[in-house]
Amino acid sequence: MFTLQLPRGRTLSLARPIVMGILNVTPDSFSDGGKFNQIDNAVKQALVLLDEGAQIIDIGGESTRPGAPDVSLQDELQRVIPVVKALRALSDCVISIDTSKPEVMAQAIEAGADIINDVRALQEVGALAVLARYPDVPVCLMHMKGAPRTMQVAPQYDNLLAEIQAFLEARIEACVSAGIQRQRIILDPGFGFGKTLKHNFDLLGQFEAFEQQKLPVLAGLSRKSMFGQLLSRDANERLAASLAGAMLCAQKGAHIIRVHDVKETVDVLNVLHAACNGVEHE
Repeated sequence: MFTLQLPRGRTLSLARPIVMGILNVTPDSFSDGGKFNQIDNAVKQALVLLDEGAQIIDIGGESTRPGAPDVSLQDELQRVIPVVKALRALSDCVISIDTSKPEVMAQAIEAGADIINDVRALQEVGALAVLARYPDVPVCLMHMKGAPRTMQVAPQYDNLLAEIQAFLEARIEACVSAGIQRQRIILDPGFGFGKTLKHNFDLLGQFEAFEQQKLPVLAGLSRKSMFGQLLSRDANERLAASLAGAMLCAQKGAHIIRVHDVKETVDVLNVLHAACNGVEHE
């Protein structure tokens, strides 16, 4: 069982899988771009996700969909920092910031963010140093082969799982060497980030392999193109597939499920928990 230590003396239990609700404050994210890029709308949506059962709100100001353009530091700060501040003023909820930029990380933490979720696994210059300055802030390290603009251009692996695990182990070692305690780290194998359809479903089928690192694992496959390619479904038609993926990942050891559809995913996880552990009352 894992428990994450958070700022201001708070904790987050991962004794059973929990839901991280996605809040994209971007104009161009693949599924919900432009819906929540105004502060009031973003905060309102965050409160809805919390009411639906999300235990973490993951705020992102830069789309990482395949082919996505880079976003300037100033633009990203203007998108996310006011939302973090506004949400923190209304709620003591757990706030995650989805960014790779060290300055965004630092300003978001100062504004009230609790967790850093980095698709580049703290590889940007200065990112490790920022996290080392905040010993009570967990960080999620994700595997990505390449960069968002090019990651889906014929990605190849000699051994998919071994290479992902070696990358994550190297990033764990880099964190520890920089003064970031191992118990603060969450791992994300990176569905859809530099992986073909086959890679993604091989990863889903063997997700339990990541338990060997003995760290919390995040699964982020909500509405992703792996389901669109398999089932010929647009992004807004992938709920059933996303729920199936969430269930499989939870059964195979995921501690955090990052999703757009919070209420439905919480229902799925509650059914799984009841089936595995029983219910307290008739």
